[in-house]
Amino acid sequence: MSRPIDILLERVRGHQRAPSDSKEFHELTKRDALRQLENDLDRLLQTAEPQRRPALQLEMERFAELFGRFLQEEGPSIDWNKMQKLPENAVKDYGSLKAPKNEQIRSMLDKLVVIKLNGGLGTSMGCHGPKSVIPVRSDLTFLDLTVQQIEHLNKTYDANVPLVLMNSFNTDEDTEKIIRKYKGFRVQIYTFNQSCFPRISRESFLPIAKDFNVDTDIEAWYPPGHGDFYDTFRNSGLLKKFIDEGREYCFLSNIDNLGATVDLNILNKLVGDERDEKPVEFVMEVTDKTRADVKGGTLIQFEDKLRLLEIAQVPKEHVDDFKSVKTFKFFNTNNIWANLSAIDRVLRERTLNLEIIINNKTLENGLRVIQLETAVGAAMKCFNGALGINVPRSRFLPVKKTSDLLLVMSNLYNLKNGSLVMSPQRMFPTTPLVKLGENHFAKVKEFLGRFANIPDIIELDHLTVSGDVTFGRGVSLRGTVIIIANHGDRIDIPAGAILENKIVSGNMRILDH
Repeated sequence: MSRPIDILLERVRGHQRAPSDSKEFHELTKRDALRQLENDLDRLLQTAEPQRRPALQLEMERFAELFGRFLQEEGPSIDWNKMQKLPENAVKDYGSLKAPKNEQIRSMLDKLVVIKLNGGLGTSMGCHGPKSVIPVRSDLTFLDLTVQQIEHLNKTYDANVPLVLMNSFNTDEDTEKIIRKYKGFRVQIYTFNQSCFPRISRESFLPIAKDFNVDTDIEAWYPPGHGDFYDTFRNSGLLKKFIDEGREYCFLSNIDNLGATVDLNILNKLVGDERDEKPVEFVMEVTDKTRADVKGGTLIQFEDKLRLLEIAQVPKEHVDDFKSVKTFKFFNTNNIWANLSAIDRVLRERTLNLEIIINNKTLENGLRVIQLETAVGAAMKCFNGALGINVPRSRFLPVKKTSDLLLVMSNLYNLKNGSLVMSPQRMFPTTPLVKLGENHFAKVKEFLGRFANIPDIIELDHLTVSGDVTFGRGVSLRGTVIIIANHGDRIDIPAGAILENKIVSGNMRILDH
């Protein structure tokens, strides 16, 4: 007979459940697993400093609730056959939005709060500390650019748009030190912390942490995805504060998306002359899907509600359909506008039901763990009058890898008041596809050491670089350029070289593409 825990693990591994005649046994197993977890969380709480316990207890209660839901959920949350066609007006074209009159802009901006998701570290790009402090352009960091953008809005329109940073336990301390330098700027900056949840062992379904000292065993804890925003924003007191000030909407985006600037046309649709009689409580900015975006979440109509569909929710046999550019034309940029009073209502009524993302990880010591996470866009179905807006690709400019960094540091973009604007010299609006080899270009420091300066890529369509390659000063790349240094070889592209539709291979032969 299987151990109860084995049956639970079957679910995580994606196997079919046992026959229904063992339903009662399953329920006992789940109750037992939840009870064991709650006992373990109580034991952990006893190790925390007494003054921290009340706040931590609330956080652990939320974690236990998430875990309980995880145990109850069976199979994909979407029945593929019950998906409905997107209604005509579900996704509005950005081009149909009207710009506001200048004299209204100030009062519109005074109804807005800008929120940046600032929980991520720069480790995947070889950097220590918060990702938001990586220099991306002219020695300015993601955070510098964000502050510049909002200060420019506040000065131009004599407004007072606040900036709120949602930090994680990984980024909070460093961020607090860094934001002191913005003291003299015309931007009020607020911070709050998202939750800190315990990683669960794949074998025992119990927390791997021994005590509540997060700093001494940071691997035992994790921030549970950006869906955690709603609860922690309310618990910080900031939601109430902004509603009391008469603010109506928040604009929320990832701090590493350099295209996510405050858009006055979208704001006009929400709080200006163009607002609908029936308020739009939730807007998700989507953009046209290309073959590079096949894993991004998309919009669907399900049970007469507009909602986000993530690849993790798709049954295996339909993954190819999900990735099809023809079937699903848009993907989620994670630029979201939400009505503050509606957030308050959904939380009060406890109708926020976000799909759980199960993130299986293996730690450095070989321990296999589970992280239960949620996504901020999944809340769309919980709001009334939700809307998708199909925005230009320029509003989605994330920097996840050094290949993205190459684009934003290049002459493809001009910097204007903290915003990156594509150079008018580029003849077409699409960005080049850039692939840089993991072994030599993945870390920022190494990447920067391989370029005397960033090449001219105004006319570039596609760049692939693999192996030990360096670029001299003033290199120009046009069309499709492929540079591959064989193992043990090194290719130095000379200063001033112009490569147009060229393949450069191991022994520095330059061929026409």
